[in-house]
Amino acid sequence: MNIKNYINGQFVNPVFGKYLDNFNPAVGEVYGHIPNSSKEDVEEAYAAAAEAFPKWSNTSLEERSKILSKIAYLILEKLDFLAEAESKDNGKPISLAKEVDIPRAASNFQFFANAITQFSSESHESIGLNAVNFTLRQPIGVVGCISPWNLPLYLFTWKIAPAIAAGNCVVAKPSEITPMTAYLLGDICNKAGLPKGVLNIVHGLGTSTGQAIVAHPNIKAISFTGGTKTGAYIASVAAPMFKKLSLELGGKNPNIIFADCDYEKMLTTTIRSSFANQGQICLCGSRILVEEKIYAQFKKDFIEKVARLKVGNPSDEKTTIGALVSKEHLEKVKSYIDLAAQEGGKVLFGGNKVEVKGSENGYYLQPTIIEVFDNKCRLNQEEIFGPVVTLMSFKTDEEALTLANEVKYGLSATLWTNNLNRTMQFSKQLQTGIVWVNTWMLRDLRTPFGGQKDSGVGREGGFEALRFFTEAKNICIQYE
Repeated sequence: MNIKNYINGQFVNPVFGKYLDNFNPAVGEVYGHIPNSSKEDVEEAYAAAAEAFPKWSNTSLEERSKILSKIAYLILEKLDFLAEAESKDNGKPISLAKEVDIPRAASNFQFFANAITQFSSESHESIGLNAVNFTLRQPIGVVGCISPWNLPLYLFTWKIAPAIAAGNCVVAKPSEITPMTAYLLGDICNKAGLPKGVLNIVHGLGTSTGQAIVAHPNIKAISFTGGTKTGAYIASVAAPMFKKLSLELGGKNPNIIFADCDYEKMLTTTIRSSFANQGQICLCGSRILVEEKIYAQFKKDFIEKVARLKVGNPSDEKTTIGALVSKEHLEKVKSYIDLAAQEGGKVLFGGNKVEVKGSENGYYLQPTIIEVFDNKCRLNQEEIFGPVVTLMSFKTDEEALTLANEVKYGLSATLWTNNLNRTMQFSKQLQTGIVWVNTWMLRDLRTPFGGQKDSGVGREGGFEALRFFTEAKNICIQYE
């Protein structure tokens, strides 16, 4: 299937007629083509957005909310269709797309449909000076949203929903590896009555299409989710142009397990936090740190449970581990597994490519557990972003905290303990933007989302997102 750009409410071919192959990871075959868009395509999208902005920014909150709610409804109405498209494009189990990705995409629109009606500004009475200050929250104008391949529609909508709710118009680029559901969203937006030009979706490579969005002189804010290296480059281009930046980048998240935890709940959740979406979630707990007194038991039980996970075709409802997103990514992940012996680590389970019957050319890999003994090894310091976790033991709270913080990333951490003092101490001292205690991936969309250190700049979610996509203006009025 060949897809098109979505500009000014219409589906159009790229200006220069160039296309990229789109692969189905489950079978390792090309199943369609996507536009390889240029700077000229981005300029067309910008022009449409700029023309739509005056009217959209002055559209009532009630009308904006109504349209976003309609988009949410239509996404859920097409749940099965969109889940199948997401699974085919990304390689994730279709059951996961049905349960998580597509419902969350709808929730993103519905949440910001409601949030924008509650988003308020401040006023301050200057007593004795006969003055009142109040704040306007005004949309920025045309903004750029660039989303990744791991949770395609989920994270695409996480950016564009608050942007358009706040009154901006958007030039958006989904990942060129997983463009399908973003393409399908265009038709949904038309059916929901979103005015032409409010959302424009331009497909292509990050080095050309993405570059054109980031460097465009009149696109005044960039929201990006992806790798830390790319985020650093975007910042180097955008910062001298004084653009607003929200960068949600890499993670190397610790999963810290103490002996006083609810063991069975921890074990079940740790399987999920290690290997959900083939480990291709920035929030996965890829470094498992276990208190020494339960380390041997945990290692035994964890291996037994991981061995029961089924690697298979994403369309099989019994599959728990689908295909990795691309051949290149599969090879990258496998190269880290091959490092284990060189770094003194030991592969306890997995580590091999898998040949799935009927999908022999697909990009499949066993879930992999590697025991390491040096926290400074590359396996513990670098983001692998696949179905690979490392195990280490610790003796004391102090050692656990040091191991957890001793990386350049700071996105999330998971803590398993029933000790209240420890919970409070670790929650304050963990150098991460998110701490989950006795749970994982339990998200309230009202809360701020983002990381510290090399995991990014800024926060998404709730009113934080609406603040990012608006400019604050103070008005001071003195009276007699």
